[in-house]
Amino acid sequence: MNSRKLPSEPRRVFAAAKAPSQQPSRILVVDVTSPSWASTCSVLSEALENVLCLACGLAGPCRVPLLSLYVVQPQQECLLPFTQVKENFARIQACISELRSLPAEGSFPQGGNGVVQAVQDGLQQFKQYSRHTAAGSSTNSSVEITVLTSQPSREMVKQLEKKLQDVDLVSLRRIQVIEVLKRDFQQPEDVEQCVPAEEPSTDMAILGMDIEVQTVEDNVISLEMLFKTWLHDHGTEREQLHLLLPSGSFGHSAAPKNTLMCLKCDLQERLLDPGRISGPAEGTGRAADPSSPWHVAAWPSTALHKLRVLKALKSEGVCESVLYGLPFIIKPTSCWQLDWDELETNQHSFHALCHSLLKRKWMLLARHEPQNTGPNWNVVVHPYFVIIPSDSATLLVKAVAIRELLLPSAFPALLAEHPERVRGPIESALNNLEVEVAYNPLHLKSNLYKHLKSSLYKPPHRQQPQPREQRPERHQPRQPQSRAKAAVAPLLMAPSPLQTFRPAATARRGSCEGSLLPKEYEEFLQ
Repeated sequence: MNSRKLPSEPRRVFAAAKAPSQQPSRILVVDVTSPSWASTCSVLSEALENVLCLACGLAGPCRVPLLSLYVVQPQQECLLPFTQVKENFARIQACISELRSLPAEGSFPQGGNGVVQAVQDGLQQFKQYSRHTAAGSSTNSSVEITVLTSQPSREMVKQLEKKLQDVDLVSLRRIQVIEVLKRDFQQPEDVEQCVPAEEPSTDMAILGMDIEVQTVEDNVISLEMLFKTWLHDHGTEREQLHLLLPSGSFGHSAAPKNTLMCLKCDLQERLLDPGRISGPAEGTGRAADPSSPWHVAAWPSTALHKLRVLKALKSEGVCESVLYGLPFIIKPTSCWQLDWDELETNQHSFHALCHSLLKRKWMLLARHEPQNTGPNWNVVVHPYFVIIPSDSATLLVKAVAIRELLLPSAFPALLAEHPERVRGPIESALNNLEVEVAYNPLHLKSNLYKHLKSSLYKPPHRQQPQPREQRPERHQPRQPQSRAKAAVAPLLMAPSPLQTFRPAATARRGSCEGSLLPKEYEEFLQ
């Protein structure tokens, strides 16, 4: 996915569990008047359903708390009013099925203000929803709007800029205009470029609000990666990690030995934790314990993390068998509470650190400093982590084994010579394998989406038929009646000939289960 206007987004783990969710609500506006809607419809529906089943299946706070879906055809229509994503996957699936059933291309004329009207209506809907749920709600009071269209994005932005000048945008955090590009064929090796890349941009602004313009390929992987950005943490109140380095001397100034240099950073997940993915909402997926010292970035996180760098390590001297746990990406912070000069200095220092580590082929060994040093902490547990540089302006952090966790292992020496009768078949087997230059995880899938969809789907509740003896009496108590009426009444209750010869499976409920005649009629005949 190419981003022409994409600012560096903050990626911060959740604040305290008791604090309101920092994840914004979502409004998705789909423009179905585009010429290529027939081809976009299926891939868009599949990608959206895949990501939302992940959001429903993840344990812990929902990363997409509220979702609303609009379609423009050419007038706007709200297919899904604001709905809590968790516990409502069946309703979301029904909405996506309705999206799939929309008419194909050429059914609607292009043009008009349908997208702008949908944005305005969505903002008004969110304002009313927030007003009614303000008391005791943990949902964040901001909303982000994503517009998917195949029309030229520049024209769409001009319409939004013009029409939203007089609209209350206090609750609006961001508007994304995603231009879906149609391409007839995409090579499998090209899917790697579908991953969003953050680039500096000069966004169009309306009343201080940025409108981001992006382009995305018309395929499932590209759209799926676009929607997966919703699963990232979007809190911006504070930095998440302090990376503490020993201060050195530059020029003639010498810093005290106990002085530490602090780089303020944010943490971003590289992978979703498989251990936190459950099937049904009442499944066994576990949320990471935020109080555990072994989790650098548990969802939710309770406090600011501090990693104190102790020494440097040669990259070739670290065995991968002693690294464990999920990796996290370290980036310079985008906390809005810091002033611009501090943000710029911090970012330049971070980039210099990445460049120097890469040039020296070093890793950093860091100790996790305790978050609480009160009297209750009689013994402090210190986990250790390795910080690994990369070609980008990011660092990778992984937990490293310590003495208490390490188990004894024997590594026998590798034999220099092997019998030909053994080496030959092995060489032949290896020669038959396809060789990939680099591993691309987008080429592999495990049917996890299918498993989650089947596990999360809850069919509508149907009342089971009760046995005859347990059915409640539906008739009023019989009143005393004359003998003539008593003789005629069963005849009036008798079914018509058509009903008499109707198969038992389609007989009217309330008739005798084993006979085609009412019970009263049988007694009268006897």
